[in-house]
Amino acid sequence: MAVVLNVGSLSITADEVLPLMAGYQMLPKFLQELIIDEAIAGVDCTEEEKSSACEQFYAQNQITDDAARQTWLQRFGMTQSQLEALAVRGLRIDKFKQDKWGIKLESYFLERKGTLDKVIYSLIRTKDIGIAQEVYFRINDGEQTFAELAREYSQGPEAQTDGLIGPVELNVPHPALANLLSRSQPGELSPPTRVGEWMVIVRLERFIPCQMDDTMRQRLLDEQFKKWLQEEMQAVDAVFAHAPSPDSVNSNAASSISNSSTTATASPPSKPPSEPVTSRSTTSSPPSQSNSAIANDPSPSNPNSSDTTGASSMPSNPPRVEPNPT
Repeated sequence: MAVVLNVGSLSITADEVLPLMAGYQMLPKFLQELIIDEAIAGVDCTEEEKSSACEQFYAQNQITDDAARQTWLQRFGMTQSQLEALAVRGLRIDKFKQDKWGIKLESYFLERKGTLDKVIYSLIRTKDIGIAQEVYFRINDGEQTFAELAREYSQGPEAQTDGLIGPVELNVPHPALANLLSRSQPGELSPPTRVGEWMVIVRLERFIPCQMDDTMRQRLLDEQFKKWLQEEMQAVDAVFAHAPSPDSVNSNAASSISNSSTTATASPPSKPPSEPVTSRSTTSSPPSQSNSAIANDPSPSNPNSSDTTGASSMPSNPPRVEPNPT
């Protein structure tokens, strides 16, 4: 079997490439790219679009002249035609997304809107129902501000921000808390409510409805594309039985080298090449949220809390209870 790659003292044959990729957990990514290439095979771009995409790709990857391009091609083992195809690939993926889901985007937006709207809210949480009731009365009667009581009594990171959280999308807080916020009016103070193991007092400060602008359109297209790609990956019937581990392949390759008197080797580059920057990634992550929405502990924003009883409001006029002195 012919050697296709020399790395130091290792010679890799064509038959060894696939097992090595499996051993290094690279096959899923490889299959994903094959699925994408098959999907965009019929997507056409004009010569002007291709030229513009190439120029943008060259600028992003600092390919400023012929020498830089040749260095780049050698580093990644590509031909000029492969480089041009890579430069245009992002554009073809974008066109594929638009062709497949663009006409359905408005209905998908309406379907998702309830979780894409953003809120800014104030939160106090405690495990002591007596303190929760007393804090609620003090805020409701105007004896102290929400911020003062949050700093003093809230048992979460929101205590460091005067109880203020947001803006966050409604898919970020605990579902019970999100439901409570979606039914509230700005400035409305909710009585102590159980969410998981906590008693929470919450006040909606501001409701920010999402808009179907260009950024939102791109995000929804990316969501649809990512979902489609996951489904396609699950449908791939690719079973690689008894794939040898990278160590065993490397051992075999090293053994074959030691027994061969005519093996050409090439030194690896002095530093690993960086991945090329494409004009746009195939999937987009949602924008990061400001402030802590308490999503990483068993608290109001963790839907995986062991307590799944949801939210239940306390009586509208609970008995006034003095908090334990602390």
